[in-house]
Amino acid sequence: MLFKAIGEDIRAVKERDPAARNSIEILLLYQGVHALILHRIAHALYKRKRYFIARLISQISRFITHIEIHPGAKLGRGILIDHGAGVVIGETAVVGDNCTIYQGVTLGGVGTKKGKRHPTLGNNVTVGAGAKILGSFVVGDNCKIAANAVLLKPLASDSTAAGIPAKPIKIAGKTVQEDKEEINCDFAKLEHSLKELSERVEELERQKLHSYRLK
Repeated sequence: MLFKAIGEDIRAVKERDPAARNSIEILLLYQGVHALILHRIAHALYKRKRYFIARLISQISRFITHIEIHPGAKLGRGILIDHGAGVVIGETAVVGDNCTIYQGVTLGGVGTKKGKRHPTLGNNVTVGAGAKILGSFVVGDNCKIAANAVLLKPLASDSTAAGIPAKPIKIAGKTVQEDKEEINCDFAKLEHSLKELSERVEELERQKLHSYRLK
């Protein structure tokens, strides 16, 4: 099972990274693949309650690859961690099959309570460089999270989200139209009102000046 999962991770790199030339190069030189291999070993130990050795392997992986994946995190098959530096995946995070994660991504938790506190990504999700997905909620299948977005709420399948905080900008390929309040302004009426106000101010100034002269 482990070797099959590693083979699918290598295949994912070959299919989705145009710079990848062959399987040997990917296996020996791609830090994302190294991080996944070590994580899959650590996760297997973690499930057998060998927590210390699992965490030790994850720390070694972090030192070598600059990618931090908690051994409790559940990762699917065919994962691509591209470039990888700065990626953080928390203990209760779940990543579906055929997901792509770029450098600087955080799948983080909120709060200090134990239990499920990290996001769950569906299948075929792409998370852009520097994006943060924080909290215990589901990101549906085939979603895309833009670079540097901060996603704090669930995202429906086939959606694209961007911004801080991130909001859907496309759903099923269709652009989401934001509701904008229409501003109705009669400029002629406004100009007339300003003219009346100006004349009233001038009249008050004349009256004030006249009262001073009488004194």
